[in-house]
Amino acid sequence: KMSEVSEAMTKADIKPKSMHRAKTWSDDVENLYRFQQAGYRDEVEYKQVKQVDAVECWPETGFVKKLQRRDNTFYYYNRQRECEDKDVRKVKVYVY
Repeated sequence: KMSEVSEAMTKADIKPKSMHRAKTWSDDVENLYRFQQAGYRDEVEYKQVKQVDAVECWPETGFVKKLQRRDNTFYYYNRQRECEDKDVRKVKVYVY
């Protein structure tokens, strides 16, 4: 679930002000991990590139369910956590 702020930001071509690495796992880090696996910075960039209003999420967990890569192949994700502890520090958290 993203905030209204991010929905408003997707209208314009927004660039992040800064970036830091995730230190602990959270629902947000999990979703960022999924976007970055598919080749996007985050939900903002995905919506800009793919021109979509919403991202398919699992209703139980709120995690991203399916993403379309830039080459139009699809990534499908489980409803459970996929980002392992060893991968958490690889996740980039962008600040707008």
